[in-house]
Amino acid sequence: MSQNQVSSPAESKPATAASRIAALIPGILLCILVAGVSALLERAELGVFEHPYVEALVMAILLGMAVRSFWKPAPRWQAGIAFSAKQLLEVAVMLLGASISFAAIAASGIALLASIAAVVVVALCVSFGLSRLLGLSKRLSILIACGNSICGNSAIAAVAPIIGANNDEIASSISFTAILGVMMVLGLPLLIPLLQLSATQYGILAGLTVYAVPQVLAATVPAGLISTQIGTLVKLMRVLMLGPVVVGLSLVVSRWQSDAKKTSVGFFRLVPWFILGFLALATLRSLEIVPATVVGPVTKITSFLTVVSMAALGLGVDVRVLANVGGRVTAAVTLSLMLLLGISIALVHWFK
Repeated sequence: MSQNQVSSPAESKPATAASRIAALIPGILLCILVAGVSALLERAELGVFEHPYVEALVMAILLGMAVRSFWKPAPRWQAGIAFSAKQLLEVAVMLLGASISFAAIAASGIALLASIAAVVVVALCVSFGLSRLLGLSKRLSILIACGNSICGNSAIAAVAPIIGANNDEIASSISFTAILGVMMVLGLPLLIPLLQLSATQYGILAGLTVYAVPQVLAATVPAGLISTQIGTLVKLMRVLMLGPVVVGLSLVVSRWQSDAKKTSVGFFRLVPWFILGFLALATLRSLEIVPATVVGPVTKITSFLTVVSMAALGLGVDVRVLANVGGRVTAAVTLSLMLLLGISIALVHWFK
């Protein structure tokens, strides 16, 4: 009797771990299914239009929201959906570091680098201020500012776990940012004859204003090879700003929390583990310790995990909440984008 009582706790530990893993499987599989359908839709779009104007990442969250609008997942699905929305997203952010090489920064020139950094900082501050003036929450304002100023959905996905954003806030910022991102791809080439832009100027403008790298390609390919090359380079350098911004937000948010609670905060609370992993992988990649042959597969894994996470976010969103904040979010994203476009147009006329 006593032996059974002594041994039962030891036996319960693996059983508990196994049961926790088993509880995650249904929700994770559901998210993978939504992500797979989204990837197929993106591939079909690629076959028709030659460029994915709406990425699988956006389709996943919209499809997840559509499913959630007529079916509320039962408790057996919730654990896996929550795991996919948080832990898988954090792993995806960490793996992004393997595709970043700091060596590309040195070859681009100090003037262009300083200009990109200045545009990002100004756009971040003003976008956040506009969102707050429109009555949006602090976390939603941060998401909109980062998405608008850096790299759209990827920035929102990276920043969200750091500031503790909920599903509704993430979905709101991503959904409306995605809509305007597609409009930018379609409308930006019209500025070439209107503003008499050269290929170099238009490439810089596209890299500074279009949200996602595939969208930059879609917006610049019609303008020629030079615009495509320059636009992609500027966009990638803009994406590199995500690292410092994420680390800075980690410090600021932790300070807010520590001030509110008046408790000491350790280093690993100041800088989340996945940000440390991101910086470590970026350093290893820059030192060529991570070989170039690994970057392709890691990038694909990162993209897949991000799409799965966005599907999970969509499945956890109540569309009625989006309807309540839709007008203000749309106004905040639109005004922020117009500001970014105006600053960028002024800048490209300096780069003759």
